[in-house]
Amino acid sequence: MTLEPFGARLRHAMDTRGPLCVGIDPHSSLLTSWGLNDDVAGLERFTRTVVEALADRVAVLKPQSAFFERFGSRGIAVLEKAVEEARAAGALVLMDAKRGDIGSTMGAYAATYLDKDSPLFSDAVTVSPYLGFGSLRPALDAAAVSGAGVFVLALTSNPEGAEVQRATVADGRPLAQVMLDHLAAENAGAAPLGSVGAVVGATLGDTGVDLAVNGPLLAPGIGAQGATPADLPRVFGAAVRNVVPSVSRGVLRHGPDASGLREAAGRFADEVRTAVPES
Repeated sequence: MTLEPFGARLRHAMDTRGPLCVGIDPHSSLLTSWGLNDDVAGLERFTRTVVEALADRVAVLKPQSAFFERFGSRGIAVLEKAVEEARAAGALVLMDAKRGDIGSTMGAYAATYLDKDSPLFSDAVTVSPYLGFGSLRPALDAAAVSGAGVFVLALTSNPEGAEVQRATVADGRPLAQVMLDHLAAENAGAAPLGSVGAVVGATLGDTGVDLAVNGPLLAPGIGAQGATPADLPRVFGAAVRNVVPSVSRGVLRHGPDASGLREAAGRFADEVRTAVPES
């Protein structure tokens, strides 16, 4: 059975649980700070603690696939279990994989994260469009079939991104705006929110682009990277209510106690509610 479209599920989750995404980023340094070994056992303990502490209360959990992949098949097994348990507890899972390729290879990535029969099936996945937006079609089509979402890199917070994302095309638009215009077309007519989102860094200040894509805007950079929830209205303007603020280390550094993780996530969610109008 196809799920309700991701955009509708995300809107409901943010309205009921608060507009916050918490990353699951098991850096070696974080494992160490939690008193864990940088091995599969430490990875498993870290991940299980985060899921058990937060999956029943935050809107979105965002595992960073690379930190699991570095342990090979055993790390992927931990990731599979985390996805399953987080979704069972009611959190939406956004797989931060940033996949991008063409043709059958993009189709294989889509099958990995967006096919309901896959052990890594997630509610949404991040993708890179810089082989051309059309290269994402297998992922967009697979997401539409399964009721999942896709977040497309548009304006990322890393300084190097600007040399590609702010480059202009023949008609004078920044490449990021070209991607955002594609997203708006994909989301046309969707209500209450489209299922094709953009990744736009919360640290960017004035983005200089039109963010009205009728879809969610994943905003990394809250917390350790320097942005705060109070910055969101300035960065995102009229589109701010569709922002999904993402924080990782700002919450994770409060482990390994589950209560510390919950309190930190709760504080960030409350700050976002204060900063972002409800309508």
